[in-house]
Amino acid sequence: MDHSGKITEEVAEEVTETTAPSNLTRRTLLIGLLSAYSASLIPWALAQPVANPEQGSFVAVSAILVGRQALDAVQAKRLYDALTADDSGFPAAAQALLTLINDRKIDPVALQKTLDDEHSPLAALPRKIMTAWCLGIVGDSEKARCIAYETALNAVIVEDVLKPPTYAYGTYGSWAKKPL
Repeated sequence: MDHSGKITEEVAEEVTETTAPSNLTRRTLLIGLLSAYSASLIPWALAQPVANPEQGSFVAVSAILVGRQALDAVQAKRLYDALTADDSGFPAAAQALLTLINDRKIDPVALQKTLDDEHSPLAALPRKIMTAWCLGIVGDSEKARCIAYETALNAVIVEDVLKPPTYAYGTYGSWAKKPL
């Protein structure tokens, strides 16, 4: 019995010695691949200059919503200033939205539905931010103003194929006339 036990121990040591380095290499490779893949799924903003923490929250929420790692810093400041001018509570709301997203790990795709289903007071905020970034427009009806046009994301996304005009093709107001 002692002899067979000794053989079993020797075999176990051989197996451990021969498989340990390959298991360690495999595990290291697997951990590296999983980490890289996980990092690619996390929406984050590259370090960008911001005037204050409130603007930093706006840039972070914007990066999450529009799905971009880097956003134009000058445009971010202009949009932030315009949104803050429209609503003095905007900076606090942007911070609250960022905190909500981080605390509850809400997927950006499900964010609007989650806020709407919960009748959250923050429900209108993602729409305002997306309208500002994607269309370049801040405000509603008579208070609406164009902050960005050719640098709005709806134009930037397609700029490799389409070149949105930065001017009207006819005389002033010609776009308002019905075609013949």
